[in-house]
Amino acid sequence: MGEIVKKGWSQYMLQLRLHPLKTKMITAGVLAGISDSAAQKLSGFSKIDLRRLLLKMLFGFAYGGPCGHFVHKLLDSIFRGKRDKKTVAKKVLIEQLTLSPCTHLLFLFYYGLVAERRPWSEVKIRVRKQYPSVQVTAWMFWPIVGWINHLYMPLQLRVIFHSFVACCWGIFLNLRARTVTLKNK
Repeated sequence: MGEIVKKGWSQYMLQLRLHPLKTKMITAGVLAGISDSAAQKLSGFSKIDLRRLLLKMLFGFAYGGPCGHFVHKLLDSIFRGKRDKKTVAKKVLIEQLTLSPCTHLLFLFYYGLVAERRPWSEVKIRVRKQYPSVQVTAWMFWPIVGWINHLYMPLQLRVIFHSFVACCWGIFLNLRARTVTLKNK
C-alpha cells in the first residue's frame, strides 16, 4: 500500500512540475467536490445533489486553482521569495485584506445565483446579511492557515495545501449552517 501511495505522489509531483496551473486547477476542483459530497452526506442529504456538486467543483477548478496559483506567484515575486516571519505576516495581511473578502463575496454571489438559481434581488439581500459574519469567521481561521502556508509550504504546494484546508472548511461551514437551520425550526 505504501508503494502505491509513494508512486501516486511521485506522479502527482511530476504533473505539478510539468503542468502547474492545470494540476492545481484539477486538484482544487476535486477537493471542492470531495468537500461538497461529504458536506451533503453529513447534512443528511439522502442523495447527492449532482448539479450542486459539479458547480462547486467548477468554482474550485475555475477560480480556486487559478487564483491561488497566480496570487502565490505574485506574492513570492513581490517579496522575492522571502519567508522570514515579517514577510510572511505581510503576505498574510495582503491576502486577508484583498483576496479573502473578494473570494467570499464572489462565492456567495456565485452560489446564490448559479448553484441555487435565486433571483439577483434575493441574492443581494442574502449576501448583505450573510457576508459580514462569513468574513469575520474567515478572519478568525484563515490567517493561521495563511501563516502556515507561507512559512512552511514550498510555493508549488501552497494551492494544494490551501485547497485541502478549504475542503475541510467547506464541510465545517455546511455543518454549521445545518445546525443553525435545525435550531431555527
